[in-house]
This record gives sequence, C-alpha cells and structure tokens, in this order.
Amino acid sequence: MNTRLWKGLLAIGIGAAIWFSPVPEGLKLQAWRLFAIFAATIAGLILQPLPMGVTCFVSITFTALVGVLQPAQVLSGFGNLTIWLIVSAFLFSRGFIKTGLGRRIAFLIMRAIGHRTINMAYALAISDLIISPATPSVTARSGGIIFPIAKSLAVAFESEPGPTARRMGAFLIQSVTHVSMVTSTLFLTSQAGNTLVAALAAKTLNYEIDWLLWFKASVVPGLISFLLMPYLLYKFYAPEIKETPEAKQIAQKELDLMGPLKTAEKILIFVFVSSLFLWATGQWTKVNPTVVGMLGVCIMLVGDVLDWQDMIGEKSAWDTMMWMGSIITLAGFLNSLGFIAWFSKIVSASIVGLSWTMALALILLIYMYTQYAFAGLSAHVTALFPALAAVAIATGAPVALTVLSLGFVSSLCGCLTHYASGPSPIFFGAGYTDVKTWWKIGFWISLVHLLVWGVVGSIWWKVIGLW
Repeated sequence: MNTRLWKGLLAIGIGAAIWFSPVPEGLKLQAWRLFAIFAATIAGLILQPLPMGVTCFVSITFTALVGVLQPAQVLSGFGNLTIWLIVSAFLFSRGFIKTGLGRRIAFLIMRAIGHRTINMAYALAISDLIISPATPSVTARSGGIIFPIAKSLAVAFESEPGPTARRMGAFLIQSVTHVSMVTSTLFLTSQAGNTLVAALAAKTLNYEIDWLLWFKASVVPGLISFLLMPYLLYKFYAPEIKETPEAKQIAQKELDLMGPLKTAEKILIFVFVSSLFLWATGQWTKVNPTVVGMLGVCIMLVGDVLDWQDMIGEKSAWDTMMWMGSIITLAGFLNSLGFIAWFSKIVSASIVGLSWTMALALILLIYMYTQYAFAGLSAHVTALFPALAAVAIATGAPVALTVLSLGFVSSLCGCLTHYASGPSPIFFGAGYTDVKTWWKIGFWISLVHLLVWGVVGSIWWKVIGLW
C-alpha cells in the first residue's frame, strides 16, 4: 500500500475511533466530535500524508460540512491579528533575502571579528540574532541565509563531509544549528511557533502576550544560552582549525562583489529599526503590533524593496496563515465548548499531591522530550501546548509563567534531532555529522537549556513578576 495512503488512513482512523466512541461524562457531543476532528488533524500533521496547509484545510472543510461548526465559525480564525503579524514578518524575511541585507550583515561582522574559528561561529550567531526579530521562518533565516555562508566558509578551508569534516565544517554547522534554536526563543516574531503559542494562549487560556513581554521574559536566559552555544561546542566538539586569518579576506571579497549599500537595503534598515522600536514601545504608543508589521510591508512595497509578485509569491506566509488559522479555529472552539477545561480537570486530578512547581517542571520535561516524536516545531505546539498549559494552570501554576516557559521550550526542543525543526534537515543534509553524533550533541545541549532556563530563567522570571 502507498505510504502516503496508509498514513492518511491512520490519521482518519484515529479521528473515527474517537468520533464513534461514547461521549465522556461532562462533555457535549459537539465538543467530543470537534476533538475527534482535532485529533485526526494532529495525527495528519505528525504523519504528514499531505502538506500541513492541505491537512488543515480539509479538516475545517469537514468540520463545516458535517455541521460541528458553522461556516462563519470555521473561518473565524483567519481574522486573528497574530496570524497577520506573522504574515507581515514573513514578508520582512523575504526583504532580507531579496535585497541581500542578511548576507551583507553576516559578512560585515565576519570581516570585523572572523580571524579565529570560534569568532566565525559568533559572527554567524550575531548575524542570526540581528535578523531574527523580523524573520519568523527559522528555515529561511538559518537555512536560507546563514547556512550557505557557513558551508562556503567550511569549503574554503578545505573542510568537506567525510575525513575532513572535523577541520571546521562539523563545528560550524552544529553551532549555527543550536544558535538558531536559541534566537528563535528571543522574540515573538522570530519563529512561527511563538506566534502560534501566543494565539493559542489567547484563544484557550484568555491570556494575551505582547512583543515586549515575550522579549522581557526571554532576554536574560536567552542571551546566556546564545553566548554559551558556540563556546560549549568549541570546547566539546572542537574544530581542528583554530585560526582563520583568511576569513576576513573572504568576507571582504564578498562585500566587494555586493557593492555599496543599495537604496532598497537602506529602506529595509529603516523599516526594520522602526518596526522594532514600535513593537517594543507598543504599550506606550498604543500602536497594534500587527498594524506595525503591515505598515512596514506597505513601506517596502511603495519603496520597491518588494513588489506585488514577491508578496503573493511568499508561499511560506500564506501556507502558515492557512494551517495556523485552521488550528486557532479548532483549538479556540475546543476551549469555548468546554473540552480544555474538562481535560485539564481530569489530568490534574491524576497528579493530585504535587505542588504546582513540581507539576510545571514535570510538564516542561514532558514537553521538551516529546519533541522526539515530532517532525517540526509547529506540530508539537499544536498537539501539546493547549492541553499541557491547561493542566499546569489547573495545578495552580501562574498563567504567565506557564505560557511563556512552555513557549520558550517550544523552540529549544528543536535541538534534539535532525528532523525537529525546519532547518534541521538542511543542516544535517550537509553531511558533516552522523545521526548518532547529532542526537548525542542535541541531548546534552537540551540539558544545558534546561539548566540555564530552569535556574537562571526562574530567578529572572521571579524578578520581573511572572510568579
């Protein structure tokens, strides 16, 4: 039997088994059947018989067709402000790639500090950090901008997959991989899963997260993790080549080929800096973050940084809008129909006797390591975030602490495997590291994250009043 077919039948079978089973006491038939559709959707996102957008579109169409929700209700998620913020940020990302500004930033930093291998790793890391606030596709950012530069540098120093991998390439690829997961935690707009967390928190827990709150909560543990990643990998997965004086010349050659700063790049810099300022000061300026993002896109379109074909051709943005809008719809109505409250009550009763601190710690560990079963970060968030957050809150855990800590782990868990995040297959596919080594490094990096975010993060979150 065709692999795609049996995966699809398995996802449908999971939904059908729930649909036709008796409705649990305390739930309405509508809520139970919506859960059946949601479970089948999650199974589809994990098994991937179809692209994510197709799976979600089929799900909401079926939901309306059988009358579990009305057509207007099924489409309500697509008016969510967070979705349009992420669409705008995807278009910012396209601007960085089209104009070449992302590459220019990387080579400028490399020219300044790239005389040693570890410095090159930090140059790539800083480049990732600078563009991450306006690049919600970690695949586009790290896989499309940072990875080609890292690979080119490795090849320039005669480090290819195979016998020469450890000269430099294996270290650089591991460094950019693990840095990308950290930069994804730092900003609400640096990873699509972050905005999904925010949207689900608003829909299922009635808790709103703004750009500044996310950054304020992530900045201290995030910057510590950011600084640690290249250093720890340099110590425990060291490259054979330590000094790289030629890197500055390589960077200068690339900058010479790019020429002086173009008008489109100048406009993009203005849009980027202005947007960051308005996102960070939204609580005082009262300008909605989504409106800020849309305004930035308008300026880029009028200023010819992007054209209309760029906008309609940004497939990642519209694909994300499709599946995210569908998931927000299904999860939102699961909450309003009482399923989330019912589920959290059942599960929290099974862990009675645990303090909320122990319960939250256990839930975070479960959330971190269940990523092994998921190919992609967003499917992991969709499947587990609403339920686990509701359970933690039912035990007494503060809502803000629960939502944000789970939100940060949603990106950090991407360190574990070569299929955990969007860019992971790109990095792994370069061929510098075998599967066993990749998983081994990923696991001990996950322990570093748990230590930094669990200890330093907890103290910082206490200081800023999250608990």
